[in-house]
Amino acid sequence: VAVATASCVPAREHKLEGRTMGTSWHVTAVGRASASGLQEKIERRLEEVNASLSTYLPESEINRFSRFPRTGEEFPASRDFLEVMKTAVRVHGLSGGAWDGTLRSLVDLWGFGPVPSASEPPNARRIESLLAEIGFDGIEIRKAALVKRQAAVTLDLSSIAKGYGVDQVAEVIRGAGFSDFLVEIGGEVYGAGSRRDGGPWRVGINRPRADSAPDEIYRVATLRDAAFATSGDYRNFFVRDGVRYSHVLDPRTGRPVANGVVSVSVLAPDCTLADGLATAVMVMGAEAGTALLER
Repeated sequence: VAVATASCVPAREHKLEGRTMGTSWHVTAVGRASASGLQEKIERRLEEVNASLSTYLPESEINRFSRFPRTGEEFPASRDFLEVMKTAVRVHGLSGGAWDGTLRSLVDLWGFGPVPSASEPPNARRIESLLAEIGFDGIEIRKAALVKRQAAVTLDLSSIAKGYGVDQVAEVIRGAGFSDFLVEIGGEVYGAGSRRDGGPWRVGINRPRADSAPDEIYRVATLRDAAFATSGDYRNFFVRDGVRYSHVLDPRTGRPVANGVVSVSVLAPDCTLADGLATAVMVMGAEAGTALLER
């Protein structure tokens, strides 16, 4: 009687997908391990991340923190919330403040948050008044809690939340016994190991134009044990009196960036960092942003 061992079982390709964070997610896992129950584990993990970081869920952890009225008092924070905040502070520092996760009030003012505006640029005085509430110096990170130094400070970590979701799904897949896989959430990607044919994972960059089809490819990047994130101003914007206003805001001015950069793609060891840096470079511009990445 012949008994098949695990090494005799040919590597299989498992494809999984679903919805999260207002977008879709896709996973391709290659290996001899069983994918039984993997879909449920991924969905459960993404629900946890969303419950912590979504600005669209009224009772999410991040929204409860933004509403928290007291300064100097600890707000108990989950590991997810704290991990993302640590990366947020790092990206803020690396970018010299060009990326800032405390922009929530300005994001809402410009109509790029959960409640869209009437596509009208806000009053300059209102922008100036909200700039006083912006800055990571208004928050202290402790071992298991966050503390507000300024009661009005609010958080929007949307520009790194998807990247964090990608990293967490990657951990779930590794835990299931796979070392070769690709994870994608709304265009943010992590590729581990190789494809079934032994080659690197290939990821297309969408042509950065508002009229481009989602499958129109500008360039292809290859990934092997690396993350890849893209930020662009060509999908989420409004036009008023002939002026185009992007959803990418400069925390130093409180206004949409207009520096000629339409898209930034970043390769990094993890997707949380890649996601944050892509947005930071959008704000910094081509010269300063490229210099940051080279450092």
